Amino acid sequence: MNVDIISDTICPWCFVGKRRFERALAERPDIQVDVRWRTFQLNPDMPTEGIDRSEYVALKFGGEEQARAVYENIRGAGKLEGIPFDFAAIPRTPNTIDSHRLIRWAGSAGVQDAVVERLFARYFTQGADIGDREELVEVARYAGMDADLVADLFERGEDVDLVRKEDEAARVMGVNAVPCFVFAKKYVVFGAQEPDAFTELFDHMAREAEAEAASEAVDTEA
Repeated sequence: MNVDIISDTICPWCFVGKRRFERALAERPDIQVDVRWRTFQLNPDMPTEGIDRSEYVALKFGGEEQARAVYENIRGAGKLEGIPFDFAAIPRTPNTIDSHRLIRWAGSAGVQDAVVERLFARYFTQGADIGDREELVEVARYAGMDADLVADLFERGEDVDLVRKEDEAARVMGVNAVPCFVFAKKYVVFGAQEPDAFTELFDHMAREAEAEAASEAVDTEA
């Protein structure tokens, strides 16, 4: 089953959603999935160098006090999924275009999940600047990619337009918040849903496939 996960690397709910999706897969070990992470930028107009975190919080939430309640909710959800969110450790909110380029290349290298996991962990639990290319090259190296090649691809500006088009395609599809999970280009789950939302869909799709197979068998006999 093909699964497209539309996500942004600075979206905490995308990290939570990843964990919940993984739990659902663990509950249905017979389900085989081919996951592709797709681009969505929460802040497509973010300056290339990113902005100071306190400035970002003021723009997005109106200030630290308003942000505190939001972050407390996310921290609680993260704790249940084994994610030690540390928002205070984040000094800057980055532009995520380069992190999405890296994820795209990681797909070709067969290590997309490892790169996505590392980006989330470095940003949300260690405060790393995942808009910094040196950091991204180290993430690539950690995941087993050719770090020198990745550095060269960044320098040459490879795939910037393709990543932006993927972001635009998601918006045309109606995506305005992430995460968004698209199953077999047919079913969509919006948000960081609990594992039950995914397992129920898996079961529905399995029943659907069985019914289609039975129908085809009848047609063949006829």
